[in-house]
Amino acid sequence: MIPERNQNITESDLINGCIDGNRRMQEELYRRFSPRMYAVCLRYAGNGEEAQDILQDGFIKVFKKLESFRGDGSFEGWIRRIFVNTAIEYFRRKKYLTPVTEKEENTIEGNYTSALDDLGAKDIMALVQQLSPGYRTVFNMYVVEGYSHKEIGDILGISEGTSKSQLSRAKVILQDMVRKHLDKNRG
Repeated sequence: MIPERNQNITESDLINGCIDGNRRMQEELYRRFSPRMYAVCLRYAGNGEEAQDILQDGFIKVFKKLESFRGDGSFEGWIRRIFVNTAIEYFRRKKYLTPVTEKEENTIEGNYTSALDDLGAKDIMALVQQLSPGYRTVFNMYVVEGYSHKEIGDILGISEGTSKSQLSRAKVILQDMVRKHLDKNRG
């Protein structure tokens, strides 16, 4: 069990202590941010084990890159970006995304009636966890993180059309899951 975090240590002291290699400060940084960063990892991971792997990789990167934190924006936001990028890299290495031909791209419909509107965010995220890794990654990057399809394509090494296709397919699958969920709960 992780002990209670120490509120008396300022963020600046925490950062400087970690840069200096102070083990106590490193443990404190982990205590403060691991629960929230684990939640980020879990959104991208297919299960708790993958989320733990991403969490571990993310903290290694945070400690290695701490000296590059300039104080522009929040420290938590800086850490969060590292974890999102670590999760994205994890799935890029696994090559879960499948390219789309131009013909397939042109058949994807952008407009649809969303069954997702009937569920809360927590329910939707539980359903998102059931998506395949490729669909889940693009869905999270576009819907949760706010990346554009061009940015997603650049980051994942796929075309903008593939990103749009992955998102469209994810939404269709989610709608089907929502309908089944709602039907099950009504019956």
